[in-house]
Amino acid sequence: MREKEMRFGFGRNWADFVEKHYSEETVAASKADLLGFLKLDHLNNRQFLDIGCGSGLSSLAALKAGATKVVSFDFDSNSVETTRLLKRHLGNPSNWEVLQGSILDDAFVALLDTADIVYAWGVLHHTGDVWHALENTKRLMKPDGLLFIALYEYDVVTPSAEFWLDIKQKYNRGGWFTKRRYEIWYIWRFMMEGKFRNLPRAIHQIRSRKDRGMAFYNDLVDWLGGWPMEFVKFADVKQWAEQNDLEIINLNYGKIANTEYLFKYAKS
Repeated sequence: MREKEMRFGFGRNWADFVEKHYSEETVAASKADLLGFLKLDHLNNRQFLDIGCGSGLSSLAALKAGATKVVSFDFDSNSVETTRLLKRHLGNPSNWEVLQGSILDDAFVALLDTADIVYAWGVLHHTGDVWHALENTKRLMKPDGLLFIALYEYDVVTPSAEFWLDIKQKYNRGGWFTKRRYEIWYIWRFMMEGKFRNLPRAIHQIRSRKDRGMAFYNDLVDWLGGWPMEFVKFADVKQWAEQNDLEIINLNYGKIANTEYLFKYAKS
């Protein structure tokens, strides 16, 4: 497999997550996380655009939060089908549109309406061209809209970003046994710190992982396998924002190796 053709099966992982972990509790957790970072009580009278919708959970949460229209799209056909599954589960609401497309496809992006809230959590750094993806994402904001993104942060990961890029490539090139070995290695080294006495703590972390309505194993597989992959530096994102007349109005630096950003257009 040539490296440029190597791509992690994000959609298969999300389909597995929905099959095993979807519940009203996960939707509620996702909704609370979404509204909490947006600093809003609801999304009434707002249009929500979910870029790289993955499982569709965030889109569903936006609808539950009162969004008048939700448009979800993803490059991965399995993610699109999983999102459509959640839409059917909700009764096929007419104000939820699910599409297949890439944020790197300028022609596709040009067909999309701008939105009050543009959302791309943990997505743009997996496109293979994060800065092109950011430019197209910005274009989808209404003039008075909000942009909520999360990007893997170069300066917070330990070991280095280069270390993890190497691990991700080895994980994707490996077969079933190699992948399971890396998953066990991660738990042993980073959750148990190489000590058997830390096993109860690791088990507690695995069982209690509810952040954003996610599930531990699917997050682990996503972390080890997520490819293409780019880490970005906060300083570079800040410079990009300033060059595009955007200001950061909320920030969560280094959350689960990501930095969460909430932007709006600066007032002239």
